[in-house]
Amino acid sequence: DVDDAHADHRVEQPDARHHLVLGDEQALGRQHLHDEHRKHKAASTPEPEPADRDRRDEREREAEHDHRQSDSDSHAEGREERAVDERATEAFFKKEKPDYVIDAAAKVGGIHANNTYPAEFIYDNLCIRNNIIHHSYATGVKRLLFMGSACIYPKVCPQPIKEEYLLTGALEPTNEPYAIAKIAGYEMCEAYNRQYGTDYFAVMPTNLYGTNDHFDLENSHVIPALMRKFYEAKTHDKHEVVLWGTGSPTRDFMHSDDLAGACIFLMNQEKLSHSLVNIGTGKDISIRELAEIVKKVSGFDGELVWDTSKPDG
Repeated sequence: DVDDAHADHRVEQPDARHHLVLGDEQALGRQHLHDEHRKHKAASTPEPEPADRDRRDEREREAEHDHRQSDSDSHAEGREERAVDERATEAFFKKEKPDYVIDAAAKVGGIHANNTYPAEFIYDNLCIRNNIIHHSYATGVKRLLFMGSACIYPKVCPQPIKEEYLLTGALEPTNEPYAIAKIAGYEMCEAYNRQYGTDYFAVMPTNLYGTNDHFDLENSHVIPALMRKFYEAKTHDKHEVVLWGTGSPTRDFMHSDDLAGACIFLMNQEKLSHSLVNIGTGKDISIRELAEIVKKVSGFDGELVWDTSKPDG
């Protein structure tokens, strides 16, 4: 009985074989996530006898090998592409039978990609949300963390942004289809909790950067995009770097490893009183200030030009 699978909401330390991380490695600091998971296990588990410790270490090595092999296979087939396919998602969950899911799977991109492919951004992300959340429920997942995005909040929003500001104003037009799909994911968690008694919640991280980031200018976010632009300008002896917008918007940036630590912290709490949690540093910087920092660090000594005919995003 699927409903009975959700009757016990006690938080257990996720076994290495039964927790599932779906999505972009950079977005969640995947390796750091596993490191943080081991720290929490070590902190909450009495030190075993030497023989037991050896057996435990061997099991963890086997589990890590299984995870890496599964992860490698998933990369080869394309995790997000498979998550759009409901039959493939259903088969995957029935095979893996995870107890705990961190769902960071998404079709993502920067301003240009969101403007160019709005239909794909809303269709693919709605499919991914529907498939992962529903089949988590159908296979008895004990707890699910859905990774949202700060773009779900209104374009004009009081600062600092609070969870209750959701759906209180118009969204940023350049990524509205993506934001609506993310909002739908949160609402789906809420609906399944209310109807089926599941323990699903959403986190809304601020802007991320970190190891394994994407530097493709069409799909990258602001920090890796700036790094690439200034690096290429310096190496090719260009006299200027052109950036979109005015540079006036401010953003809060967080390293992906810090987000991973926050996610593990939340997954190990008792059932949360709210199913929407913002994660950020609480410190803003303007895009113009950020560009000046990257320019200085890169050693580029040319001119910084702002193309105000393009959107700020």
